[in-house]
Amino acid sequence: MITTLYGENSFALDEELHHLIADFVKIHGELSIVRLNGDEVELGKIEQALTSLPLLVPCQLVVLKSPSKNKQFLESYAELLGGLSADTDLLIVEHHLDKRLRYFGFLKRETDLRIFNELDQEALIRWLVEAAKRYQGSITVADALYLIGRVGTQQQLLVNELQKLILYNPVITRQTIDDLTQETAQSTIFELLEAAFKGQKSQTIRLYTQQRSLRVEPQQIIALLSWQLNVLAVIKTAQGHSLATIAKQTGINPYVVRKSDNLSRHLHLEDIKTQLARLKQIDIGLKQTSINADEALQHYLLTL
Repeated sequence: MITTLYGENSFALDEELHHLIADFVKIHGELSIVRLNGDEVELGKIEQALTSLPLLVPCQLVVLKSPSKNKQFLESYAELLGGLSADTDLLIVEHHLDKRLRYFGFLKRETDLRIFNELDQEALIRWLVEAAKRYQGSITVADALYLIGRVGTQQQLLVNELQKLILYNPVITRQTIDDLTQETAQSTIFELLEAAFKGQKSQTIRLYTQQRSLRVEPQQIIALLSWQLNVLAVIKTAQGHSLATIAKQTGINPYVVRKSDNLSRHLHLEDIKTQLARLKQIDIGLKQTSINADEALQHYLLTL
């Protein structure tokens, strides 16, 4: 039996991997698990693990991570996987994989392929509310959205923050979120850009100062602003496509696409291009001259 775990959602994928291994160990023991990293181990060792009879145990589970990074494996995967020992189960783990490869088509046809995509905003909120219940706490839908906006969409980070909040008080509120969590640079950069585009000057300065107090350097702020402006440009040039399609085809997190879409509606593509060009000139100026980085960036933001 061959099972493949594939997808960008590393949190959900790793949870499934843990459960599958734990279930196998419960029946057959710890000695039944063989772990191999495809990008580190030689092809011969992979072949030996897949075709040899297990030692000391009646059957084994071979966990093979990222074999697609092994060029020799990609050239002989069909023969290798076709010769799997009857006493061996194989669990293939691929976080990143080009779906155009014949190898992906093989996995889809010949294995139990389980796909783990990033959650969109609604699914992430539902997951967070349910996760709070599992940890003997509670959070409202509105506060779940607020927490996501504050710390980001990475599920492992959200779980860590959730556990900390519930330990402090099982009933999570916006106040405890503010008291016990720290805004991520990326989520605040979006708020910074949004405030600047809306002409909210005092809010813009406050958010910029907050970034600097978090030790986010000017060059990093430029990079984050550039990334966010590029997301806005992608959305503007993909008009006529659904947000889900944009996220899928570009690889941008669905939550980021949805959040950026609201801001993009108030902008023209030429505006975004102009601001990217201005940001580029600041970046060049910082590298070639001795201009004051904070003054240049604050002036840039206040004149958006």
